[in-house]
Amino acid sequence: MNPIFDFFLETYRGKETYIIILEAVVFVAGILSVWFAKKENIWVYPTGLVATVITVYLFLRDGLLGDMIMNFYWSVMSVYGWWNWARKKDDETIVKISRTTTREKIIGVGLFLVTMMINYTVYRIFGYAIGPSNYVDIFTSGIFFTAMWYMAIKKLESWTLWIFADIITVPLYAYRGWGMLSLQYVIFTVLAIQGYNAWKKSLGKRPQTLLK
Repeated sequence: MNPIFDFFLETYRGKETYIIILEAVVFVAGILSVWFAKKENIWVYPTGLVATVITVYLFLRDGLLGDMIMNFYWSVMSVYGWWNWARKKDDETIVKISRTTTREKIIGVGLFLVTMMINYTVYRIFGYAIGPSNYVDIFTSGIFFTAMWYMAIKKLESWTLWIFADIITVPLYAYRGWGMLSLQYVIFTVLAIQGYNAWKKSLGKRPQTLLK
């Protein structure tokens, strides 16, 4: 068999069938969510919720606290984003694609730092050993947290953060034995690049207000 397929399939030998099924659901729902985000379609959130809620369970089961916290946050932010994207005035969507303001950039950096500190603290509180992969996880969690908030308020920069963190996550999940999720993040990276280009094109069609 092809070595690449062997690499991804080997991680599933001995895994419970229901775990494989759950990961497959996450795989499909996650890809659909990013695809809907690229299209600026509100279905990004219900499909995303399916993926993140299941992933919270999978990572909790494996003791991957940073990843678990990240997906729990995504679940909460999905509810907020769903509400925010759905808001309308005179039948027109209120929240539109835009670039981050200086204030939003500062908040984003704050979210990134606070998230890393919280994740690190959680590992310590629960007594988990923190290895190199966990530090990478803590770092990417901070990026993903910020990206999710930017996505909820429709900021173009969310895609830049998604791309950067997705690229890092591909080998991280492969190393941990989550072959299907590793492949998913390869697809996420491609979709995120397409999403950035689509949102930037949409943004270019509208006059921009002065950033503060």
